[in-house]
Amino acid sequence: MSCIPMIETLRPGRLLRLIRLLRIIRAFKTTKNIVDHIFANKAEGAFTSVSVIAILLVIFSAIGILQVENDPNSNIKTAEDAIWWAYVTITTVGYGDKFPVTTEGRIIAAILMTAGVGLFGTFTAFVASWFVIDNKQNIESEK
Repeated sequence: MSCIPMIETLRPGRLLRLIRLLRIIRAFKTTKNIVDHIFANKAEGAFTSVSVIAILLVIFSAIGILQVENDPNSNIKTAEDAIWWAYVTITTVGYGDKFPVTTEGRIIAAILMTAGVGLFGTFTAFVASWFVIDNKQNIESEK
């Protein structure tokens, strides 16, 4: 109601907009708590970060590939095709049933493939860290 400029009695209601600022500040505090929790353990934090980035890459590259693959020879025509292509590409499987034919699409594919290698490298390191921690605990218990 405070945004109605003609009614003078409602104009002081604009002060209530300051409540929005308090909500934004609270949201930042909550975000900080979530980030602190994620990064409490470096290995889990790295894996979580890379996983979130990978999911976002799949989503945005699927959207991007739909936008750039407008060539008549393109075989990525639907959102389903784009998501399938993005998932197969980031996992570095690459069945070959769906593939980009435009230069822009190939650039998106190269970025996605590189991210996929990094994702699985991080996953492998995360699993390896479990073995190292278990091995350290076994050695310390034997002493």
